Amino acid sequence: MNEIMYGLAGLLLGLLIGVFLKKTLASSMIKEAEGKAKRIVEDAIKEAETRKKETILETKDMLYQAKADFERETKERKAELASLEKRFLHKEENLERKMDILDKKEVDLNRRDRDILSKEKSLEEKFVLYEKGLIEQREMLEKISRMSSEDAKKQLIKTIEDEAKLEATKTIKRIEDEAREAADRKSKEIMAFAIQRYSSDFVAEATVSVVNLPNDEMKGRIIGREGRNIRALESATGIDLIIDDTPEAVILSCFDPIRREIAKIAIERLIADGRIHPARIEEVVEKVKKEVESTIREEGEKTIIDLGLHGVHPELVRMLGKLRYRTSYGQNVLMHSREVAYFAGIMAGELGLDQKLAKRAGLLHDIGKSIDHEVEGAHASIGGDLAKKYEENPNVINAILTHHGVGDPNSIEAILVSAADALSASRPGVRKESYETYIKRLEKLEEVAKSFKGVDKCYAIQAGREIRIIVKPDDVSDILSSQISRDIAKKIEAELAYPGQIKVTVIRESRFVEYAK
Repeated sequence: MNEIMYGLAGLLLGLLIGVFLKKTLASSMIKEAEGKAKRIVEDAIKEAETRKKETILETKDMLYQAKADFERETKERKAELASLEKRFLHKEENLERKMDILDKKEVDLNRRDRDILSKEKSLEEKFVLYEKGLIEQREMLEKISRMSSEDAKKQLIKTIEDEAKLEATKTIKRIEDEAREAADRKSKEIMAFAIQRYSSDFVAEATVSVVNLPNDEMKGRIIGREGRNIRALESATGIDLIIDDTPEAVILSCFDPIRREIAKIAIERLIADGRIHPARIEEVVEKVKKEVESTIREEGEKTIIDLGLHGVHPELVRMLGKLRYRTSYGQNVLMHSREVAYFAGIMAGELGLDQKLAKRAGLLHDIGKSIDHEVEGAHASIGGDLAKKYEENPNVINAILTHHGVGDPNSIEAILVSAADALSASRPGVRKESYETYIKRLEKLEEVAKSFKGVDKCYAIQAGREIRIIVKPDDVSDILSSQISRDIAKKIEAELAYPGQIKVTVIRESRFVEYAK
C-alpha cells in the first residue's frame, strides 16, 4: 500500500516537473524568436538604407552620363556646323572665281567683235583698191602687150588664182593654228575644272601588314607548341607570318591583300579571345573570310550607289569591292576608279555628252585588276573580257580595252576615260615608289633615249615625268628630230612601267658660222 502511494506521489511529482520544464522551454523559445525577428527587422532596415544610397548614386551617375552625352553631342553638332560653313564658303569662292572667268571671257569676246569689225572695214577698203588696180592693170596690159582682151583676161585670172591659193593656204594655216590653240586651252580648262570639283583622301598601302601584340609573350602563343599554331595560321590564310625581334608586333607578308586582311583580322580576334590552337584558328579564319566577303560586296554596292549607276551585274559589283584591297604604285585601285569615274563624268557634262556612260566606263576601266593575279594577260584585256561576259555596253567595253592607248577608241567617252585615268594617276603625291625603283626608272629612261643614233645628251627631269634629249645638229635634221621624239616615246611605252605620262622633248641646236676675210 505504501509502495503504491509512493508510486503515485512520484508520478505526480514527475508531471509537475514536466509541466514546469515545458513552460520554461516555451518561454525561452519565445524570447529567442522575438530576438531573431528583431534582428531581421534591423537587417531589413539596414539593407533598405543601403539600397537607397545605391539608388541615389546610380541616379547621380546617370545624370552625369546624360550631361556628358549632351555636351559631346553639342560639340559634334558645332563641329558639323563649322564644316558645313567651311564647305559653303569654299563653294562661294568657286562661284566667284567662275563669275570672274565669265567676265573675262565676255570682255575678250567684245574685243574680238571690235577686231572683226575693224578687219571687215579694212578688207572692204582693200577690195575697192583691188578692183581699181585690176582695171588699171587690164588697161596697161592691153597697151603694153598688145594682147587680146580674152588672152589678157585668162592671164589675169591665172595670176589672181595663184595669189588666192597662196592667201587661202596662209589663212587655212592660221585658222588651224588658232583652232589648235583654242582646243588645247579649252581641254585644259575642262580638265582643271574636273580636278577642282573633285578631291579625295589618299591612303598608301603596302604588301605587308603589322599586327600589334599586347606583350612579347604572345609571340610564343602564336607560334604554339612545336610551331603548330603558326603553321595552322599560314595554312588557313595563305600568308607568311614573320615573327622577329620587332617588339610587341608580328608581320604578315602576302601579295594578295585580301588574304593579308583576313589574316590580320583573324590574329587580332584570336589575341583578344585568348584561345589560340589549330581548331580555333580554323574556326576564326573561316568566320573572318565570310565577313570580308560580305564587306567586299557592301563596298562594291556602296560605290555603285555613290556614283548613281544601276544595272551593273552583281559579279562586277563584287569585283569592284575587291579593288578596295588592291593597290597600284601605292594608289588604292578602288579610290582611283572612283576618281576616274568622277573626272570622266564631269568632263562629259562639260562637253554635253552622256555622263552616266562616261562614269560607268571610268568606274570599270580597271576592273581587270581584281583578278589579274589569277588570269594571264594585261588588265585592260582582262577587264574587256569581263565586261563582254557580263553584257556591258559596247562603248564601255571599248573604253576599258583602249584606256592605255592600245587600239582605237570608238567614242568620245572612251577618250575621256583615258584622260581621266591620266589625271587621277598623275596628281602629285597620289602614287609612290621606293627610292631604288625610282632611281632605276630614271636610269632606264635615260638608257632608252641614249640608244638612238644621233643623241648627244639626255636628262630625266621633273621626277621622271619629262626627258629632255639634246641631239647632234650635224647628224640629225629638224625633220629627223621629230621622228626621234616619236620613236623614243613609243619605245618608252613598250619597255617601261610608269605612272601617268612622260613628256619627250628633243632639242636640236643650230649654229651658223662665217668668217670675214
